Amino acid sequence: MIRMENLPPAPLLVRSWNVFHGNAHPSDRRSRLQTMIRLASADRPDVLCLQELPLWALPRIARWSGMSARWAVTREPWLPAWLGGGRIGGLVTRLNNGLLRSAISGQANAILLAPDLVPLAHHVLRIDVGRREPRFCHAVQTERIVVANLHATNDFRDPSIPAAEIARAQGFVTDLAGALPCVLAGDFNLRAGQVPDRAGWSALGSGIDHVLVRGLATTALETWPEERRRHNGLVLSDHAPVEVTVG
Repeated sequence: MIRMENLPPAPLLVRSWNVFHGNAHPSDRRSRLQTMIRLASADRPDVLCLQELPLWALPRIARWSGMSARWAVTREPWLPAWLGGGRIGGLVTRLNNGLLRSAISGQANAILLAPDLVPLAHHVLRIDVGRREPRFCHAVQTERIVVANLHATNDFRDPSIPAAEIARAQGFVTDLAGALPCVLAGDFNLRAGQVPDRAGWSALGSGIDHVLVRGLATTALETWPEERRRHNGLVLSDHAPVEVTVG
């Protein structure tokens, strides 16, 4: 008889999506963020990394997804916290979500974990170098794996800028993980040939959204076809979810 404790860990489905502030593509006045989160979590991924989340949604994403959530604020709300911050900003933004995006409500990146991946620690590192819009990598440590998420600077004129941010994030995650395997997911704003080639990391997409894997076997990165993120005739977000299975 095979004892359960001797079985290898089950593979993990790791998914990443830039949710474009909850907008459809092309955008209009309505937010469809709840629909996006429910769609991205419907098949019960083990890890879901999200970028460009409005701050008003942060208290809601665990309930919408059925997953635990940790986040890093990447843009503070226009209103200070004592005036309602992201909550009031969210009410204003939803008057015309496509126009206002995160200008008033602020935004964040988030890591969502399935119930059997218990978050033990959460770490955040600023990875830009004094730019006007700060960029962060954040990471959640579990007993089994370290999961990190980022949204690098969008500067197609100088790809060395997001490349340097990604390299800092890779070093940050590698140091945190130690002997644990790790993944680094997100919107890299670089195509595969431009991403820093650091030893031990594998899995890249064909676009600018990637999931890098270190210390685990991984499938090739898959990108959702447009039809899978179409809802009531509208395409959700200007990015497609990407995913790998690791283990």
